Parts: sequence; structure tokens; C-alpha cells
Amino acid sequence: MKKRVIFFSFCMLLALGTATLVFNSCSKDDSGLNNSSTPEKGVVINGVKWATRNVDKPGTFAAKPEDSGMFYQLDRKIGWSASNPMVNSNGGKTWDSSYPVGYSWEESNDPSPTDWRLPNPDEIDKLLDTDNVSNEWTTENGVSGRKFTDKATGNSLFLPAAGYRDSYAGELSYVGTNGTYWCSTMITNVYANSLFFGSNYAKWNNGSSDGIGRYFGNSARSVAK
Repeated sequence: MKKRVIFFSFCMLLALGTATLVFNSCSKDDSGLNNSSTPEKGVVINGVKWATRNVDKPGTFAAKPEDSGMFYQLDRKIGWSASNPMVNSNGGKTWDSSYPVGYSWEESNDPSPTDWRLPNPDEIDKLLDTDNVSNEWTTENGVSGRKFTDKATGNSLFLPAAGYRDSYAGELSYVGTNGTYWCSTMITNVYANSLFFGSNYAKWNNGSSDGIGRYFGNSARSVAK
């Protein structure tokens, strides 16, 4: 009888330990997301499915919607830190000030995770369509940025105002006050075609007035393929 009790107790301890291990492996952090490797479900805004987090290192998303992720230069699959000290996803610390020669992002250089890609002009147009999407300056968990809300469904998307790294020395600029997000194609042969926003506006930026060049380091927010 004593042996049966001992064996039963051992089995109970083993079962409890297994349950604890499973629970811990599935538990979430305060953001409601496991970590940057968590599968991204996305959110549909005006017919386009957007990722809810910025691209971090190539092929990964940031852990939380308010995280800056990493900055990218046109058609280069190398991420740069969105805070100092400056370091890239390969461990380098010297900013690449050379001029990217491409006019669009090659698929092989798109830093988006599998099944995601950088948005095209039509998809950014739909995000900026004020007939169907409202947008406002707000903060999430202490981070400033712009929230886009689908008027029909109430679905919303938050883009942090991560700023950018400038073209010549890679210095951080406008962190917390502006956001610049890549499009997959270019309009001009010099300047970037991107979504650009501040505290009281959200618009296309073709560089003619704002001067965001293709060798600037901008944020990346993906859409579903």
C-alpha cells in the first residue's frame, strides 16, 4: 500500500511539473504577445492587412506595437538601431552613406518576415484615405505616434513616431515627433517615396519638400502578401 502511495505521488508531481512547463512556454508578456518571433496575425484597414508591429532585425517583427524596430535604407536588407549607440543587424557600427542605386525594393532585399512585404503605393493610399480611415496623433504605453482607424470596422493600427537616421552620418532625427515608413517603390530618381507623419498630419513624402533620401534609415511596416 505504501508503495502505491509513493508511486501515485510521484506521478502527480510529474504531471504538475509538465503542466507548469507547458504553461510557462505559452505564457505571454504584458503586451499580449509572446516575443518578436510570435506569428503576426495582422489587422485589416480599408481592405489591406497590415502587420501590427514594425520590422525589427531582417525577417522578424518587434516585440510590441509601440516598439520602433530597426531602420532600413532603400533596397538594403540591413537593419540599423533606432536608438543610440548606432549598430546594425550585422554588428557593424559604420553608417553606410553610399547612394543606393535601385528605384525599388527587390524582393530578395525586403526585410519583412515570411508571408509579409513592404507596402506598395496603392496600399499606403488606402491607409491615407480619409473617407474610410481616420487618423490621429496619440500615445500608446508612453510612446507617441499615429493611430489609423478603419471607419467601417473600428480596426486600428498604431505606428510609432520612431524618427529616422539621416543620410550622411546616420544621426537620429525627430525621434518621438515624426515617423517615416518605407513604400516598396520610388517616385523620383533621388528622393524616397514613403509615408510621413507628425503630430498634426499624415501624408505621402516624395522628398520634393521634405528631403527624405533613399539612403536615409526609415521604419518598415509590412503588409500581408
